[in-house]
Amino acid sequence: MLKTLETITRWFSRALMLAGALGLVAMTAAIGWQVFGRYVLNASPAWTEQSALVLMVWFAMFSAAAGVHQGFHIRIGVLVEMAPRRIRLVCRAVALVVIIACSLALTVWGAELVARTWSHTIPTLGLPRGVAYLPLPASGALMVLFALERLAELAAGHERERMEGAV
Repeated sequence: MLKTLETITRWFSRALMLAGALGLVAMTAAIGWQVFGRYVLNASPAWTEQSALVLMVWFAMFSAAAGVHQGFHIRIGVLVEMAPRRIRLVCRAVALVVIIACSLALTVWGAELVARTWSHTIPTLGLPRGVAYLPLPASGALMVLFALERLAELAAGHERERMEGAV
């Protein structure tokens, strides 16, 4: 069962990283078009700034969720890594429980933010404002799943100390 979950979450994590990378490329293209329009055409497109902001929220949140799965989130682990194995496992478990709690809050309150802003329109894009915030509950739920998976690995006696693909 844990192997199946690991396969599914690995696929989700890679898809999130790909979506994040594509979002970064699209945001860079939108900003590039804005700069070109402003300085070359003397007419800056109105949609580029808002689209870049929406894309930034999307790719940042997707990348953050993948970071929980792959373990590349920000942390200072010098003291934990120097500790005996048992203390190291307890510290990792506590950190994962904190991630789960914060991710649940992100999921619940992110969904509320989406619901409350759905009726507002982003003027330059014509999209509901809630579209900009959809990644909050989606990535929060995925972070919960990824952290639960890592917690189950710890409980099963497996330590995933480094990012996937790292030596």
